Amino acid sequence: MTMTSLDKTATAPEEMPRAAPQGSGGRKRFASRRRLTVLGVQFGIVILLLGSWELLVRAQALDALLYGQPSLIVKQLYIWVTEGTDNGSLGQQITVTIEEALIGFFIGTALGIVFGVAMGRIQFLSEVIGPFLKVINAVPRIVLGSSFVVMFGLGLMSKVMLVIVLVFFGVFFNAFQGTREVDKNFIANAEILGASKWQVTRQVVIPSAFSWIIASLHVAFGFALIGAIVGEFLGSQEGLGNLIRQAQGNLNQNGIWAAMVIMAVVALIAEWLITKLENRLLRWRPPQHSAAAEA
Repeated sequence: MTMTSLDKTATAPEEMPRAAPQGSGGRKRFASRRRLTVLGVQFGIVILLLGSWELLVRAQALDALLYGQPSLIVKQLYIWVTEGTDNGSLGQQITVTIEEALIGFFIGTALGIVFGVAMGRIQFLSEVIGPFLKVINAVPRIVLGSSFVVMFGLGLMSKVMLVIVLVFFGVFFNAFQGTREVDKNFIANAEILGASKWQVTRQVVIPSAFSWIIASLHVAFGFALIGAIVGEFLGSQEGLGNLIRQAQGNLNQNGIWAAMVIMAVVALIAEWLITKLENRLLRWRPPQHSAAAEA
């Protein structure tokens, strides 16, 4: 062995501890720059689309009556915020829609988890109820909104019922599949140790399927918001869906887009809150690094 190789061997252990913090800091700086780059590109795409839309309307390449106009959409939002809508303040309309969505979301989520876990654990129950759920799932659930309006009227209940139906199946299928995907060895070991079926379900199955259930909530709230809006559109006296229906009746394309902007903001806030909840409840998961971040 040469003197050069001995020197490298001797100095390598001393250099490695100093290199680790530098590498970690470098990855953090890279990730921060990457997030800023992504946000910058996204912002640029939005500005490009809205700017092109505005210019095409001003150049009369697009009919403002049919396609709307970004500047007039902002004006419509300003009018709603400062002067209110025909049915009351804008805040009241948003509150009504969120209330309908949240009530249906929580009830539909609870039912989806209970039925999904129960049918995933009990084969007989799955064989009996499974075909009925498949038939109901095959029916376009939005169509049920008209039936709910007739049965429950123009108030809160008809919208909540539609939201429950929309949310239930998304959560149910994830809970069912997550229950079926639990490692059989975990269940067998718990049973060998004397755990009852309820203890196995509560302490093994549900925690193992929890990531599946949490993942379904991202899509489920989107369906909840859709259900509330569609229910209001079909028949209501207030809410964002009612604003869209009135704007459509008045050929007010800018009003339709303005209501959609509000819906998008509500959905983004809900997505952020669900992500926070997911990160808090699933802190036990090991951190996942993408290949791009490690490169």
